Amino acid sequence: MRGGWTLPVLCVLGFVFLYAPILSLVIFSFNASQLVTVWGGFSTRWYGELMRDTQILGAAWISLQVAFFSATIAVALGTLAAFVLMRFGRFRTRALLTGMVTAPLVMPEVITGLSLLLLFVSMEQLIGWPAGRGMTTVTIAHVTFCMAFVAVVVQSRLAGMDNSLEEAAMDLGARPVRVFFDITLPVIAPALVAGWLLAFTLSLDDLVIASFVTGPGASTLPMVIFSKVRLGVSPVVNALATLIILAVAIGVAIATWHIHRRMKEARKD
Repeated sequence: MRGGWTLPVLCVLGFVFLYAPILSLVIFSFNASQLVTVWGGFSTRWYGELMRDTQILGAAWISLQVAFFSATIAVALGTLAAFVLMRFGRFRTRALLTGMVTAPLVMPEVITGLSLLLLFVSMEQLIGWPAGRGMTTVTIAHVTFCMAFVAVVVQSRLAGMDNSLEEAAMDLGARPVRVFFDITLPVIAPALVAGWLLAFTLSLDDLVIASFVTGPGASTLPMVIFSKVRLGVSPVVNALATLIILAVAIGVAIATWHIHRRMKEARKD
């Protein structure tokens, strides 16, 4: 009997350890006091302060733009890399391409950020582009490491795909382009969506690489939050974190509802 309670207790303690700080952060975002550890009564004051903080709002807008473009480009390039590795068989530079695609997965972010900074500086001296560091360099840097994650996700989906569907379509006279859009793309669409969401999250969350390749006027949201936290945790940061948690929770709820609906439809069919 005692052994039967061990696993549930450990699970509860683990979830408490993970989510108790998040719950505390959400609660203190409604604290009227400027001291984040002293409760001064319920108030939504800091949400109003957040809406008037142009620095945080500007950084959030920059981060969303960079994350969107980085994820979109990373999905396109990562999908191409996955197709080359899965469908082109063995070729002379396969091992080199595999290493280049997967290297960002294990490369320390400090090394990646420093190497990209040196690359951008050298390119600016040689060809004049990119002119300085800003959103363009941050986007290129994020595409570089996000593409590796997308390639792994899409590659795993292609590995489990039934190639007979494509072969049957081509036997019936469909051209390769038609086969890709009518057969292959719908099959790997969940992997593309998962890869895009993963790349978007990684780009939105990145701090180290962005710190190396950004410049004045292009500070991302993690950089602004980190600079504020270094001077002491502000209730405005708690309010911002609460809104991000709310957005993530809504996204997870919508995804869960969609999955359950698809499962019910599949059972009916």
